[in-house]
Amino acid sequence: RAQGQGGRLISNGKDHGQIFDHHMVEYTYANGTKMLSQCRHMPDTKSEVNEYAHGTEGLANIGGAHIKGNDGSDWYYDKEYQNPYQKEHDDLFAAIRSGAAYCEADNGAYSTLTSILGRMATYSGLEVSWEQALNSDLDLSPANYDWGAPPPVLPDESGRYPVPIPGKTKAF
Repeated sequence: RAQGQGGRLISNGKDHGQIFDHHMVEYTYANGTKMLSQCRHMPDTKSEVNEYAHGTEGLANIGGAHIKGNDGSDWYYDKEYQNPYQKEHDDLFAAIRSGAAYCEADNGAYSTLTSILGRMATYSGLEVSWEQALNSDLDLSPANYDWGAPPPVLPDESGRYPVPIPGKTKAF
């Protein structure tokens, strides 16, 4: 499940659409483990996008490849940094060349739904369960996929897009 907060502090102009410029989401997993995910997209600030997992035995800085144990231990990923986008392409091409099966569909689907779950929580101001997100009938897709089709959300007569309001916005 997820609960969180977000808003628009800087991105308030007509040209900023309807998205928040910052989010902070707390995900709670079935075993009680918590992961905090944050992002901030504002000029002249630290625009961090990262996740931190808090468990019974310590804290993991996912993006920083660092685990700090409650027993005082520190673990750092000691291999050379690899760009994850390049790595996924390298793995895919290696699988094609060798004839091995390669499918990231499950990871992609879970990752995408996790992001959607967090967005639902911050836009609505509610705690949202995995099941609520998965079974939601909220549809943000265009009516049809055609270059000439209108977008699913249009600005009002003054050129402003509707902005989510926690406590009022339907999230799922």
